Amino acid sequence: MAIWQLAMAMAASVVCLGGAPAGQSGATARGKEVVLFNGRDLSGWTHYLVEPDLPADRVWTVDRASKVLICKGQPIGYIRTVKDYTNYILKLEWRFSPVTKQAGNSGVLLRVVGEDKVWPKSVEAQLMSGNAGDIWLIDGARLTTPPDRVEGRRCKAERYNEKPIGEWNQYEITVDGGRISLKVNGMLVNEGTDAEIVPGKIALQSEGAEIHFRNIRLIPLASR
Repeated sequence: MAIWQLAMAMAASVVCLGGAPAGQSGATARGKEVVLFNGRDLSGWTHYLVEPDLPADRVWTVDRASKVLICKGQPIGYIRTVKDYTNYILKLEWRFSPVTKQAGNSGVLLRVVGEDKVWPKSVEAQLMSGNAGDIWLIDGARLTTPPDRVEGRRCKAERYNEKPIGEWNQYEITVDGGRISLKVNGMLVNEGTDAEIVPGKIALQSEGAEIHFRNIRLIPLASR
C-alpha cells in the first residue's frame, strides 16, 4: 500500500508540473517570439524580381509611421527571409489597398528552397482576394489533403473567412513537422500533412496588386 501511495503522489506531481506520462506526447515546445519585420526597413530580408536589376524599394517600401510594409505588386517577385526556418507558427496581418480597394493576388511561401525564381519550390499559403486559406504546391512541393479539396496543385480551403477588401486580416500559419495549418481571422480554414520537413525561407509575393503587411512575427517550434 505504501508503494502504491508513493506512485500516485509522484504521478500527481507530474500533472501539477505540466508534464505528461511516459509514452504520451504533449504540445510541441515553443521558443521565444521572433519579430521578422521591424517596422523600419527590410533588415533580415532579401528580394527577387523578374527584373533582376530593379532595387527592392521600387516595389517594397515601409511606412515607418504606421510600421506597415507596402508592396506595389509590380513587377512580380518576392521578398524572403535571409534565414531558414523549419518548424514555427507564423503570424502576420495583411490588407489590399484601402484607397483603391482593388482585389488582388499575393501569397506567403513556406519552406522555400532552391534557386530564386518565379516561383521557387515551396508551399504557398494563398492571399488572393476571396481565396485566402487555399494552399498551392509549387515546383514539386508536397502536402496531403482530402481528395475532394484538391484541384491539381491547389488544395482548396474548407471555408473562407476574409474581411472586406481594404480591411486588415490576420493569418496564423503553423508549420510543424509534416503538418501545415492555416487560420484566417482566427478560424481554421485549411490543413494538410506529409509536407517535406526541410529548413527553408519564408517569402511574401509581389503578384500584381498593392498589398500591405504588418506585425510579421514567428514563434519557433521544437523539432519532433
